[in-house]
Amino acid sequence: MVFANIEYLFLLLLLIPYIVWYILKRKRIDATLQISDARVYAHTPKSYKNYLLHAPFVLRILALILIIVVLARPQTTNNWQNSEIEGIDIMLAIDVSTSMLAEDLKPNRLEAAKEVAAEFINGRPNDNIGITLFAGESFTQCPLTVDHAVLLNLFQGIKCGTIEDGTAVGMGVANAVTRLKDSKAKSKVIILLTDGTNNKGDISPLTAAEIAKSFGIRVYTIGVGTNGMAPYPYPVGNTVQYINVPVEIDEKTLTEIAGTTDGNYFRATSNSKLKEVYAEIDKLEKTKLNVKEYSKRQEEYRWFALAAFLCILLEVLLRNSILKKIP
Repeated sequence: MVFANIEYLFLLLLLIPYIVWYILKRKRIDATLQISDARVYAHTPKSYKNYLLHAPFVLRILALILIIVVLARPQTTNNWQNSEIEGIDIMLAIDVSTSMLAEDLKPNRLEAAKEVAAEFINGRPNDNIGITLFAGESFTQCPLTVDHAVLLNLFQGIKCGTIEDGTAVGMGVANAVTRLKDSKAKSKVIILLTDGTNNKGDISPLTAAEIAKSFGIRVYTIGVGTNGMAPYPYPVGNTVQYINVPVEIDEKTLTEIAGTTDGNYFRATSNSKLKEVYAEIDKLEKTKLNVKEYSKRQEEYRWFALAAFLCILLEVLLRNSILKKIP
């Protein structure tokens, strides 16, 4: 336990003269009733009140000590701890264009990708992992972090329609590169998942791949979607009708991106195939990371304040009942 205002503990020194004053006062006190000889009372049994005579003073001292401790603000230990763990740096670049709502994967492409990626995150507790989302443009949903509880919480909020529609594959890769380029990890990886062809953005996919290569970043690309046609939910009025749309994945470009960066291209036509992809990536080498862990402070004054209140209450009760003085 530590104290936020430890200087208040010096107030405890003031209790010393108070205790000395009490002792001297008790020695100088005159008897209320004076008699010529007290030998007759020598064998008289003492009342229990004799043993409680100093109890109010002791209770007052305890109450003052506890109040001073409350002023010093006792807290649970707050430590920054450096630790070394094994892990790699990974950015998940996920396509959130509306085509990801197609239901050839269950319940749809996006939800299937989120579910399998969440399992992947849970299986790699020592990795720095972040999330980049892209459609017609790109942005970082979560920077690299080892706090996977926060990461997964943000992960659940990923949905289609949050940004301009389209498929800017190059922008997705470039955005992820900016989060990895300054990393000290030996293994830096982008896992790019998309179901379409690049049709938006200011950076071409192959240019983004070259940039990734220059920073030693490997890109694993995943084309998600079945072969042929896929059912797509199309809103009509207050209802939803399903239409079959062709699955158009630019496998050539995705293969070139992976090849340029010494990564691999995977085709995920089902949920089980997606799991196999992430299992393959799980075999990547690991490198040591320095992590600074933070433990949050908790105020612990409440119990001390309650104990002080009880001491004061008990003192008042004793002085006004059992030990009450008669004028």
